[in-house]
Amino acid sequence: MSRTPLDTVEHAAGTPDVELPWAELGLKKDEYERVVEILGRRPTGAELAMYSVMWSEHCSYKSSKVHLRQFGEKAPQSDALLVGIGENAGVVDVGQGYAVTFKVESHNHPSYVEPYQGAATGVGGIVRDIIAMGARPVAVVDPLRFGAADHPDTKRVLPGVVAGIGGYGNCLGLPNIGGEVVFDACYQGNPLVNAGAIGVMKHEDIHLAKASGAGNKVILYGARTGGDGIGGASILASETFDDAKPSKRPAVQVGDPFQEKLLIECTLEAFQEKLVVGIQDLGAAGLSCATSELASNGSGGMRVTLDDVPLRDSTLSPEEILMSESQERMCAVVEPEKVDRFLEICDKWDVIATVIGEVTDGDRLEIFWHGGKIVDVDPRTVAHDGPVYERPYARPSWQDELQADDANKLPRPGTGDELKDQVLKLVSSPNQASKSWITSQYDHFVQGNTVLAQPEDSGMIRIDESSGLGVAIATDGNGRYAKLDPYAGAQLALAEAYRNVATTGAKPLAVSDCLNFGSPEDPAVMWQFAEAIRGLADACQQLGTPVTGGNVSLYNQTGEAAIHPTPVVAVLGVIDDVARRTPVAFQEEGQLLYLLGDTREEFGGSAWSQVIHDHLGGLPPQVDLERERLLAEILISASRDGMIDSAHDLSDGGLVQAVVESALLGGKGARLVVPEGLDAFTFLFSESAGRALVAVPRSEELRFNDMCGARGLPVTRVGVVDGDTVEVQGEFTLSLDTLREAHERTIPALLA
Repeated sequence: MSRTPLDTVEHAAGTPDVELPWAELGLKKDEYERVVEILGRRPTGAELAMYSVMWSEHCSYKSSKVHLRQFGEKAPQSDALLVGIGENAGVVDVGQGYAVTFKVESHNHPSYVEPYQGAATGVGGIVRDIIAMGARPVAVVDPLRFGAADHPDTKRVLPGVVAGIGGYGNCLGLPNIGGEVVFDACYQGNPLVNAGAIGVMKHEDIHLAKASGAGNKVILYGARTGGDGIGGASILASETFDDAKPSKRPAVQVGDPFQEKLLIECTLEAFQEKLVVGIQDLGAAGLSCATSELASNGSGGMRVTLDDVPLRDSTLSPEEILMSESQERMCAVVEPEKVDRFLEICDKWDVIATVIGEVTDGDRLEIFWHGGKIVDVDPRTVAHDGPVYERPYARPSWQDELQADDANKLPRPGTGDELKDQVLKLVSSPNQASKSWITSQYDHFVQGNTVLAQPEDSGMIRIDESSGLGVAIATDGNGRYAKLDPYAGAQLALAEAYRNVATTGAKPLAVSDCLNFGSPEDPAVMWQFAEAIRGLADACQQLGTPVTGGNVSLYNQTGEAAIHPTPVVAVLGVIDDVARRTPVAFQEEGQLLYLLGDTREEFGGSAWSQVIHDHLGGLPPQVDLERERLLAEILISASRDGMIDSAHDLSDGGLVQAVVESALLGGKGARLVVPEGLDAFTFLFSESAGRALVAVPRSEELRFNDMCGARGLPVTRVGVVDGDTVEVQGEFTLSLDTLREAHERTIPALLA
């Protein structure tokens, strides 16, 4: 790449035969030729830098666009949706004049290269997306996937990732209220570090990423631009992980949460004084993204002088400045008469701010360096008109064999002692064991508005102190289910997150997603991706929960080995008064335990099949979205009307996992009776969807049963909260002390 200011637009037009390193920057030959066609000449080095990062898989979604359109085409009608797909984050109306913005994104490959900074900057990036919408961030969540729990590299990656998430989020003063940790050998060498954030604002405070108004100034503010993360997430996340390709492993960005905290307060004060016309955070693709997206979304063009960008390293070339993904930076468009006040606020918060350009009345993005014009492009061609691939996809040849390998045929426990032994193995397995070693490193209660956090079914934050108005969020995804059937697997991920929100008493409103898959150049992976999108879009349409935005993360594989298809779904819900929330923990002895929903022999992809038999095969549980909707309505009504004191969804590990978790959290045991028509094994371990376990005060039993009966929801009394053991009558008894020791010892022992 040219490192001389002489490679201006004029110079490029006169030197068509100059070779540029388009392949090293991740462009395909036909993509480079398309750039030449768009410009009518060869690109300058700076233009090539911009196209290469903005046309990367991570930024342009070139392999996924054709499928993602379904989220718009099948979008349900929603009065709550204020801002949908296409902005930094979606925004929904939660009542009382409040709007909530939320989003989930990935930082997978950077977190494998450098676990602490990869995860920390993932949190920083998603928080800036929330700020850019005009909202104050109020909470973060972290859905995580690692390789086998006992693999040596997991001991390298996991502690660093957790420390990075905790260190950055804690320093920002943001509670971490939800997420999940899953171990599976398929993520070995390619962990999934997804990060989500929630922000709150009033309706009138919503801001969008657009540069409008000729003469308005473009201000870059925040940290200085350095050489860390040049092309970082944008290129690193757009290729298969391969140690033989060092060019695809650029330096991971370095985060500074204290600088980000100042950036948050500075930005919110500028919003409060109505100083900002448009705003964009600098994440993947850095200035290339911020300038091209602001310009293309606005009503004119933009002129930028790159010499005015504050640098940490004076030796950076213009190409490197445009590609740098240094953290804690934002770009604002401000009217000329308000620039001085904007700069005063930045100075007050000790935030570096510089006018680097202005909005023009043309339609070009022009960037200058040392007096020469080094970029002259239609910004849409950079930000929005990248290549669109209809990748070939085909159902893999092994899918039928995988589904035919029925988990229901696996040997089952035949005695009470065998059941007892398998329960202990299940609750102490890495995926079902307590994650408190991890979550204790996060601050759940900073700001004082957290009312539910891990290990609750969903996190919940109060957003209005006087009324008690709150929001809940849950993230879920089961790669084992999706491997067996990606269409159903995506729907099961949505159903579980939807159910988790409802068990706390909140009404599900909207969805964000983080879609983690292998290489799109593999037709089998693209089939998994296409099926998962179709399944999620169909389910969101049926449940009335629009997808507000999200993230696609492809190339999650090492060599030929792809991860399980892992669509992670976040569901946001609203609750009128957080005082009416329903926790997971059993509250009082003597309360009656009811199982809501139907239990079937469904063990494909189950925790039992994995833990006891190391087996993956068959079909995942059936999905009944109307049943999920009915179950949610019952749970929300019962919570609001005081009919239940605890609730827990049934998912990984089945009923017995839910009972053990509720008992240990509440310090109260349970006596269970196997219902007529079920055997003890199916009763305890089935992972049938659309189910929840609730504890009902005896005074509410009649009213609760009447409500379920009137609405047609199957309800079965299965036990009582009692004592200091978990007893399945006629089968076995386990003390809470024994269960606690088994449940809590695993993760510390593995990571010690």
